[in-house]
Amino acid sequence: MKIRPLVLWAIKGNPDLRLKIRTALGISNPTMTRLLQSNSDDLTKASSLEVLREELKLTNEEILENSEIPETQS
Repeated sequence: MKIRPLVLWAIKGNPDLRLKIRTALGISNPTMTRLLQSNSDDLTKASSLEVLREELKLTNEEILENSEIPETQS
């Protein structure tokens, strides 16, 4: 599974959002940069998706390409 390009663009352009995702995943800034460049599956982990849903007010289907993950309630 991959993050949609528009969502990747939103993450890359928002340092506060990147920090929240980095914190949720427990990764460094260089690792975050690498994950964004490769659109890594690590960006689709539950903790990252939770941050994206909360901050961008999007559903999993809007965040992910070819999403088959059921929606979860926080």
